[in-house]
Amino acid sequence: MPFSDEWLVPTVETLIAADAMESLREIAESADSDSISLWEAMVHRKLATDDQILETISARFRIPVADLTVLETKAREAVPEQVARRHQVIPVRITDSVLEAATTNPFDIDAEKMLAFATGREVRMFLASPSRIRDKLDELYKPESVVSKLLGGFGEAEITQVSEEEEEIGATLDEASQRPIIRLVDMMLADGIASRASDIHVEPAEGGVVVRYRIDGVLRQVMTIPRSAGLPLISRIKIMSGLDIADRLRPQDGRARVSINNDKIDLRISTLPASLGEKVVIRILDTRSTILTLPSLGMLDDERELIERLLDNKEGIILVTGPTGSGKTTTLYSALKVIQGEGVNIVTVEDPVEYRLGKNIVQVQVNVKAGLTFATALRSILRQDPDVVLVGEIRDQETAQIAVQASLTGHLVLSTLHTNDAPSSVTRLIDMGMEPYMIGSALRGILAQRLMRRLCLICREAVTDFGSDQIPAKMRDYIPDGTTLYRAVGCPDCAMTGYRGRFSICEILLVSPEIERLVAAGSPAGVIAKAARKNGMLSLWDSGLRHVLAGETAVEELLRVTDAPMEDTEAPAAPKAVAPAAPAAPRERATPSPSAGHPPPIVQPPALDASAAFELIEDDLEAAVDGDTGKKGITVLLVDDEDQLRRVMKDLLEREGYTIAEAADGVEALDQADRHAPDVIVLDLNLPTLDGYSVLSQLRSRPATREIPIIVLTAKGDEDNEVRVFELGADDFLTKPFRARALSARLESVVARRRV
Repeated sequence: MPFSDEWLVPTVETLIAADAMESLREIAESADSDSISLWEAMVHRKLATDDQILETISARFRIPVADLTVLETKAREAVPEQVARRHQVIPVRITDSVLEAATTNPFDIDAEKMLAFATGREVRMFLASPSRIRDKLDELYKPESVVSKLLGGFGEAEITQVSEEEEEIGATLDEASQRPIIRLVDMMLADGIASRASDIHVEPAEGGVVVRYRIDGVLRQVMTIPRSAGLPLISRIKIMSGLDIADRLRPQDGRARVSINNDKIDLRISTLPASLGEKVVIRILDTRSTILTLPSLGMLDDERELIERLLDNKEGIILVTGPTGSGKTTTLYSALKVIQGEGVNIVTVEDPVEYRLGKNIVQVQVNVKAGLTFATALRSILRQDPDVVLVGEIRDQETAQIAVQASLTGHLVLSTLHTNDAPSSVTRLIDMGMEPYMIGSALRGILAQRLMRRLCLICREAVTDFGSDQIPAKMRDYIPDGTTLYRAVGCPDCAMTGYRGRFSICEILLVSPEIERLVAAGSPAGVIAKAARKNGMLSLWDSGLRHVLAGETAVEELLRVTDAPMEDTEAPAAPKAVAPAAPAAPRERATPSPSAGHPPPIVQPPALDASAAFELIEDDLEAAVDGDTGKKGITVLLVDDEDQLRRVMKDLLEREGYTIAEAADGVEALDQADRHAPDVIVLDLNLPTLDGYSVLSQLRSRPATREIPIIVLTAKGDEDNEVRVFELGADDFLTKPFRARALSARLESVVARRRV
């Protein structure tokens, strides 16, 4: 039976005899509770004192002992009582940037993250004994909190079963108005805005509430907070936006405006009932960070010129298409800035009005409850003698019909649709009930767009000598030999993501007489697309590829945002070169190249079973092992709690000439690192007693192990985990399942880099 503080065992073995430790384990096994604290058991049986244990831990891990004689009031006010008691921490001192806290377990990552989130500061942990922590908690937090008052009012009570609905009615108006909850919401909003988040997602989950930020189009989990604090937090957000906190069964939408450092920020709040509670999404509309001009969208020069040519039309309809969050509204606003002038009457109808566009532009907010829909607003707008009309979205046949009729009667109409590409917009309008001949007569052009992340200019890394195995199969025919590509690395300036900011890639369909005839005839989207490509239309893939070759983004980002052309798709004319140097000739392959008008077939990698990492390794052993004797003398420490996987990796690496040391948990990993001084460490994250994050942090904090290369090997292949381990000092990141040759190549690479 492990102790609740099992990580302490190797540290205190010097203080007590082995038979005494076995005796304590027997007590733990016979205890009624799940586990007991080794620290408290040693003190209770007088095997060691608190001071002796503190001194031993401090000497081994170089963590100072906390001084609990003087505690700052500001620190206590910054940390909610519930957080302090849950994680058994004492807030000692606080500054503008740092919180110092005392704890019995300095490796409690959850406690550190919670304190950092609650206070918005870096957390530094100090040591204190369990008894001192308990005494100081009772001294610091008097029974004045709402929870303590509620509990204090109970005597002996009869326990009865309640329904889940009754159990969840804890997020009352009083709880949502408490100062800690208000401060938590304020800090969450301020941190999200400072992190350049476009949305904040507050999602109920099992045992808590998850907070995630969408930064540069990708969601990143920031914190998981206790459910008892999460439900009042959601109620507080609903109060801010004027929503009904008692109505938890219907979706609601609201708005709010906050001031941060005297800057006004608009918020758009949406709630959605879910099985575990309400999900809340906060859309941050920060006009300071949004520059509404066509050059700011990051398009290539020829693409911007095509859009400006479309905007020269005095009548007709121009559509911008793409999924939610692809920047359609920002593009339309930027287009209006081009048209805007004193002599032009511009009216918009939107749901909602996201940004105020300034003078000479009248913006109308849809209000369905009052009967002001897109269609009714558009009818009224046409009586106002407009020159340009912006319709936020064409959602139904009535709106589409009025918009098309307006474009045929001398107005320039700008609007959006939800389609995957430009040619599909015609099919979508026909599906709504529009006559094809009317669409052909009214349509002037369609812009399909996506947003791609821009590589951080500070930390991006050039790659010139890449091999064919370093480029995905579907990309190889599109990358000429000798091309300099760039990859994401990560630095503090880009929050260790390797990307900072976004730009647009687009597919622009200009309606020529040939396209107009095809649309009027009701031709399918494929036929229209083929004709448009013959006229020079570049696909989203082509647009993104040009940015990759120009070094603005990475290959992985292009594959994340859009797909390579299918085999039966005819390729367009070669795009204009945007790279500084002219690319070399493409590789010679048996299959036709894109420049010949036939894209290569897409090579799909074999499906991988996440539960069979070791099987994949065994399948690849014979191909990976050549009996390389040049690796003799290199010691590899394998840290993984899966015995079978560890044995297979050991067999593979020993056949290649490596010397292998093993560890099955985090504490053993630290001991083996001290004992063997390995040349490289392969570290799993999911470990008993002490997880891989803590092991990685400890290894990087010790002078003796600071320079050892560490490859993190984990089934947690999401971006947040990858960013986190690199922040803690990992040299490489490999996800399960993996190929044997991949592990061998990573080992050779990190060892070679360290030895240069």
